[in-house]
Amino acid sequence: MKEKIAVLMGGRSLEREVSFMSGHRVAEALEEKGHEVVRLDVDENLVENLKSSNVDLAYIALHGKYGEDGTMQELLEILDIPYTGPSVYSSRVGFDKALSKEIFMLEEIPTAPFFALSSGTFKEMGGSALLGNIIRKIGLPIVVKPACQGSALGIKIARTKEELPNALIAALSYDDKVVVEKYIKGMEISISILGDDNPTPLPIVEIIPKKDFFDFESMYTMGLTDYFVPARISDDMTKRVQEIAIKVHRVLRGRDVSRIDLKIGEDNVPYVLELNTSPGMTETSLLPMSAEAAGISFSELVEKLVGMALERKIRA
Repeated sequence: MKEKIAVLMGGRSLEREVSFMSGHRVAEALEEKGHEVVRLDVDENLVENLKSSNVDLAYIALHGKYGEDGTMQELLEILDIPYTGPSVYSSRVGFDKALSKEIFMLEEIPTAPFFALSSGTFKEMGGSALLGNIIRKIGLPIVVKPACQGSALGIKIARTKEELPNALIAALSYDDKVVVEKYIKGMEISISILGDDNPTPLPIVEIIPKKDFFDFESMYTMGLTDYFVPARISDDMTKRVQEIAIKVHRVLRGRDVSRIDLKIGEDNVPYVLELNTSPGMTETSLLPMSAEAAGISFSELVEKLVGMALERKIRA
């Protein structure tokens, strides 16, 4: 029997338009598989719309704030509506880059040296005087990013001491907490993990942006980035990356799907940049690209994610 599925998309985050691209594509795939689909923009009527729709499952196609940070997951838990993707805990932890990097360090998962700074550090404690200390401890270049934001929004690379203040201001305009971390020079890769009890790595994607780094425009504009799937790395490095990614997935209690982004440094160490708990499903997104390389069509991928969520509903 086919299910009635609400595809949640849009919302009020800065990734609203990307979410619509993911959501409509997911909805079409579900309809292709014979499901009844209710497409819902996440607005002030969402709870009433969900209650009146009487859906069997919610597919979360949201990106960014409220969609990936545990807010939507908590709402659906209260409504007793099963949903795709990770739990409240995993969503909250995975979305906060500072918190997840602290866990990586505790679990001896390689990640770039970093500090997390709040807006209060600068506004109320004279934190601007720390910049010289940060540079001495981490070294230049330094990557500055909002702690809780997706799609590389607000990320800047400070290559000189003079560039660091503006990079911090830019990142703090997106969030009141920022991560400043050592820039890792090397190959950028991404690996997606499917499953829960027995997580399965998909082929690794090698990312070669034509700009300075893999920013928002590079992610969603055809032709601005070259991709190689599988990545052009050795079998030993492939195995190492897979082991690290599975460990990240398990440590942060991922389920259904995770996408782990890494840089292979010049020291031949794969450094984890972040975990994404609601990967994009657009035409240029990395998860569908990786699945296709594994012989999994887009509609099959969506059906797998729905199937895992429904299995949890049956077990419950």
